[in-house]
Amino acid sequence: MRIHSLQHVSYGHLTTIAQWAKHKKLSLSTTLLYQDFELPKFDDFDLLIILGGPMSIFDEGRYPWLKEEKKFIIKVIEKGKTLLGICLGAQLLADAMGARVYKSQYTEIGWHPVSLTEEAKNSRVFGRLPRIFTPFLWHEYSFEIPKGCRRVAESESCVNQAFEYRDKIIGIQFHIEPPIIKRAISCCGAQMKKGKYVQSPEEMLNGKANAEKLDSVMTLLMDGIEGICRPGGAI
Repeated sequence: MRIHSLQHVSYGHLTTIAQWAKHKKLSLSTTLLYQDFELPKFDDFDLLIILGGPMSIFDEGRYPWLKEEKKFIIKVIEKGKTLLGICLGAQLLADAMGARVYKSQYTEIGWHPVSLTEEAKNSRVFGRLPRIFTPFLWHEYSFEIPKGCRRVAESESCVNQAFEYRDKIIGIQFHIEPPIIKRAISCCGAQMKKGKYVQSPEEMLNGKANAEKLDSVMTLLMDGIEGICRPGGAI
């Protein structure tokens, strides 16, 4: 499986997923959208990972490359490729599939429990995951579930934490890579506002037990996606 990622900021790169790919001896390439860039050819990858970032999908004026990225994502979907969108990436996926992206009632920042829905049991990817787990979240926007997709995860303050389409297109609002925490606090901590679901930097950094368990969730999810990307593995 050949993996390509779309990276929105310098500190928003793959970490444990990159280690997982290296262990599996899978190829991994990246487009740095915040620099001069050239998007890959469709035949050059099997899985596209759309990463997170501090911007919203509506910030095209400030980040002009968002327009080209959105067009590219739509074409990747039309090509029948496998996609994984994480946080901002999930919102971009939902938007590309015609669903509304909106500012949430609550901002979620920190370690918060996420539960799988009944629909997740039918998923070849999410059906592998624990019924309840505690990922890391940092978002103030959310998405509606695109038409034809399963709603596969939810949290107390955000009913739409994840969706998937035929096991091929996966959007997750939460993060599955623990190393993002220190980078997010360092780069975006000054913009944090108090809220019911906003933890302090100390609470976030003290979530070592959650981080260790999250690594196993990442492995299960990525192993499931790899299985679908194998020849004959997709539904």
